[in-house]
Amino acid sequence: MITFPNAKINLGLNIVEKRPDGYHNLETLFYPIALQDILEITPRTGDATEKYSLTMYDAPFDGNIDDNLVIKAYNALAADYALPALDFFLYKKVPTGAGLGGGSADAAFALKMINDLAGLSLSDDELEKYAARIGADCAFFVRNKPAFATGIGNILTPAELSLAGYTLVLVKPEIHISTKDAYAQVTPMLPEIPITEIVKRPIGEWRQLLVNDFEKSVFAKYPEVAAIKEKLYEIGAEYASMSGSGSAFFGIFKEKQDEAQMRELFADCFCRVIELQ
Repeated sequence: MITFPNAKINLGLNIVEKRPDGYHNLETLFYPIALQDILEITPRTGDATEKYSLTMYDAPFDGNIDDNLVIKAYNALAADYALPALDFFLYKKVPTGAGLGGGSADAAFALKMINDLAGLSLSDDELEKYAARIGADCAFFVRNKPAFATGIGNILTPAELSLAGYTLVLVKPEIHISTKDAYAQVTPMLPEIPITEIVKRPIGEWRQLLVNDFEKSVFAKYPEVAAIKEKLYEIGAEYASMSGSGSAFFGIFKEKQDEAQMRELFADCFCRVIELQ
């Protein structure tokens, strides 16, 4: 069985309060985009004493295999159900450490695939509960539709928003931004206008209203990253922002964009042009 776990972008990201458990409550809008990994799962052959194996391509996993989110998905279900032995093959196309949710998508799609392969017949609501144990934004990828997220990103409300017809230019510099450090530099605060209200306005008005609270501290530390956002606006983006805690940026354009031209313009970065659905 093969599936294609896709990335997401954050439309706005407000850190609204710090929780007693040390985490932060936030509000954001997750929007799926057609930048995809490839995940294949097959019944295990050979040594059946091992319940699973993981082979990765384009982004080798150097840590303990049980720390990989795909394997965490397997183990989460295996704690409650008798699962067959499986081999996992993951081809990474979504950049890691980008704020695009690639690892969370891999885990959520693995849950859905295992659910089908093992005949568990779990509902989306049940799969979301397993996904939420794996990662804060993992549950979003179960239904994989635009959603307003609160809590730590795990409380989801469907969002009536379509960006179909717009073009996304995605740019990720070769800079790793620590999520922990990014949170440490943010002062939690309720926004004046909720994201749910801002996204009802024309996209041209988002620039002044729809903010990512991580940008201020990230830009202070990495001015070259701030320059990417400005360049996206200079070439005609209706709206541009950092996704999640970075380091990927995106610009939303009314007109189609030429990928070869964009890759030349952002030559030192990962760059893709994506038609929004």
